[in-house]
Amino acid sequence: MRATVKDVARRAGVSPKTVSNVMNGVVPVSGPTRLRVEQAMAELDYVPNLSARGLRNGRSGVIALALPDLATPYSAEVAHHIVEVAHEQGWIVQIEETGSDPDREQELMTRARSNLIDGLILNPVVLDESAVKVGVALPPVVLLGEVTQQLADRVFVNSLTAARDMTLALAKPGRRRIAVLGTTQGRGSAAAIQRTQGYEAALDILGIPKDESLLIPCEKWTPETAAKALDAYLDQHPVPEALFCFTDSMAIGALSVLWKRGLRIPEDIAVAGFDDIADGRYAVPSLTTVSFDKRTIASEALRLLTERMGDRAHGQRVVSVDYSIVERGSSKA
Repeated sequence: MRATVKDVARRAGVSPKTVSNVMNGVVPVSGPTRLRVEQAMAELDYVPNLSARGLRNGRSGVIALALPDLATPYSAEVAHHIVEVAHEQGWIVQIEETGSDPDREQELMTRARSNLIDGLILNPVVLDESAVKVGVALPPVVLLGEVTQQLADRVFVNSLTAARDMTLALAKPGRRRIAVLGTTQGRGSAAAIQRTQGYEAALDILGIPKDESLLIPCEKWTPETAAKALDAYLDQHPVPEALFCFTDSMAIGALSVLWKRGLRIPEDIAVAGFDDIADGRYAVPSLTTVSFDKRTIASEALRLLTERMGDRAHGQRVVSVDYSIVERGSSKA
């Protein structure tokens, strides 16, 4: 016979409601009680009946996480933390890659509206091309990242001020010719636009004239495309004093190109990234970066999503996650 919630409750010496609270993670349960319930579940080999639970409370127990590119280290780290926090709260996470395709975003929102998933954590790239639009009936959804809108809850790191602060940090030893890698030509991603604006705001503060020749476009933010873009740039331009890459992954690609050209880092050129991925800490030299707590992003996104499931009519909630400038060997004089 398959064990039931009542069987688990009887074994743990608690009420069935307490067992449900442990599984759902919405209502806090004390550590000792949670441990007794989890031990009882293990002893009885209890597996939650998600379909039955869905019939009772209208929920599937499954949420979706949709990121533009799962191949990037940043996406992998964010996904890891979201899955970890969701598991602690009793949620199953379905992970999807959108490729920044609004049709894929729309498909996920349709699943949420039809109760196949309870909610969605989505990282759109360009607002104009996102499925999150005025006039679209939104399921419980939380957005990650720089896309600014008034429609859905959002968790983000302020890319504009972070890019400004990083540029100011790179300029501290007296560097004036600071290039950026990751700008876009024409309509770009929200992150690229805001990080470029932050860079330019720092130049204004420093009294450094803007120089279009120091803006290095790179449409795809990967080590390979960054390396190719920087290699082509250095064939035509003098080496800048510093290079601010819009992600750590791009910065790692840039380090490779600079090393092959025999340039010393940071003596000949300082390098910095954004995101503080694990790979950057072990690069040679270790990478200066914009750092923030990805587990905090995960916790806040899950909190907002849970609250939105319980109250669809509440006004928009927006959470800004703190960041810091971490200076390592790639920029320290």
